[in-house]
Amino acid sequence: MSFDSAVERLKKSIINGNEEDAEKAASEILQAGIDPMLVMERELFPTIKAVGEKFEKGEYFLTDLMSAADAMRAASRILAGAIREEGKGKTTPARIGKVVIGTVAGDIHDIGKNIVALLLEVNGFDIIDLGKDVESMKFIERATEVRANIVALSALMTTTKPAQKEIMDLLREMGLRNKFLFMIGGAPTTNEWAEQIGADGWAETAEQGVKLAQKLIKTRVIS
Repeated sequence: MSFDSAVERLKKSIINGNEEDAEKAASEILQAGIDPMLVMERELFPTIKAVGEKFEKGEYFLTDLMSAADAMRAASRILAGAIREEGKGKTTPARIGKVVIGTVAGDIHDIGKNIVALLLEVNGFDIIDLGKDVESMKFIERATEVRANIVALSALMTTTKPAQKEIMDLLREMGLRNKFLFMIGGAPTTNEWAEQIGADGWAETAEQGVKLAQKLIKTRVIS
């Protein structure tokens, strides 16, 4: 099976919200020896972003969005499992920091967040994954409880992006902003947005997210 045909089948199954087909397509991609990380970052993230945009425009109902998300999760479980297996021999023995990560309130998308969490774990970070649709105060409470070094905030919809700013504003009001390093990501976010809300950094891809976390943790150790 060619790369294009395998990926197109997977993308179509997600757009149509067909969970069973998504699982089969993901398995066939692995059997064909195609890089699962390449598929997730370059093909699937844009696909689920397009689905989210259709929902925001009223072209998709909530049921369509949920079905597409379920299909995406089914495929990602298989692809992420392969990535985890590949990374077992590369795992850093010494843990280098704690990261609280989650998708902000109102946002049910968690595929990008999941792969970032996976790569951070493989690269030596302790991960506290709060999941999706996480209320702003829960990020702050959990980060304080576990004494996190970094808090990673994901937003995949333009309508939920303001929740990232809400968290930053709450921290400043509570006098806790300097206790944690903050990195943000997600399709509608940019480096300019990160600077605007006062985050410490922004990453466009999962691999960039790992590099950013590694860079940020060094600044906190030095300081």
